[in-house]
Amino acid sequence: MHKTFIYITLFSLLLSSCGKDQDPFLIQKHNIGNLTDSTQVKDLKSIFENDSVANYIGKDEFTRNINTIEIFDKDGTSLLSISPQIRADSTSVVNSVRILDSRYKTEKGISIMSSFKDIQNAYEISKIDNLINSIVVSVKEINASFTIDKKELPSNLRFDRSISIEASQIPDNAKVKYFFIHWN
Repeated sequence: MHKTFIYITLFSLLLSSCGKDQDPFLIQKHNIGNLTDSTQVKDLKSIFENDSVANYIGKDEFTRNINTIEIFDKDGTSLLSISPQIRADSTSVVNSVRILDSRYKTEKGISIMSSFKDIQNAYEISKIDNLINSIVVSVKEINASFTIDKKELPSNLRFDRSISIEASQIPDNAKVKYFFIHWN
């Protein structure tokens, strides 16, 4: 009886440890693959052990606030651009991630190849910011922001930064220029 209990326990542990692996390209609110909102800079090399991790830390007054960490796959394709919360601190957590590769998708299929209509159909738009050359569409549900070039907008919306742009004014086929996930 005791051996049966041990075998059942071991078998249960074996089954539970054979769970589904994390999709390395799945974007969720608190993680992108194995990269999480609590990942420290020092852990990036182990998370992306099969990829190339390239740090950039500027050394002069013109680049002192730039501290991006670029992730490339084994073929040299840009995957992600990661910005830590604190510059040049290996214990700092990830602040934001720019998605560079179309293989990265949310659970609802949104990627850098998506259009405004795709985003609007998948998520509730939290806010739209009108900037100089672009608009930023924010989706709080997944901590994401999508930049759309103003060239994608009707001409009456391109040049006046003071106007409030509504979702209904953005063409369905407007393409995403940049896709960011923000954690802190």
